[in-house]
Amino acid sequence: HNFFFQASNPGQFENDSDVLWQRGHVPETIVYHGRVGINTDAPDEALVVCGNAKVMGRVMHPSDSRAKQNIREVNTNEQLRRITQMRLVEYDYKPEFASVMGIKNT
Repeated sequence: HNFFFQASNPGQFENDSDVLWQRGHVPETIVYHGRVGINTDAPDEALVVCGNAKVMGRVMHPSDSRAKQNIREVNTNEQLRRITQMRLVEYDYKPEFASVMGIKNT
């Protein structure tokens, strides 16, 4: 895995306080302390991609069974009892969020 980043002036950034990229603690990793935006200059999450993203490999997520162990069946009656205690809600997306995300049915 090779990483290459080039600033407007190679070897320097416009402002020393802008240097947020660091080598990771794990070999062959790099860490950015802040938010990253692709096709946006106002990312509001750790990574915001405005456009299509192609992944040539697996995407791991906390709900992915590959990240879990000790998976077992549970008592259905007990779980149904818990579900009846849940608070269920309906909501509408805020118009400004829906328009930015391309959501038509808010």
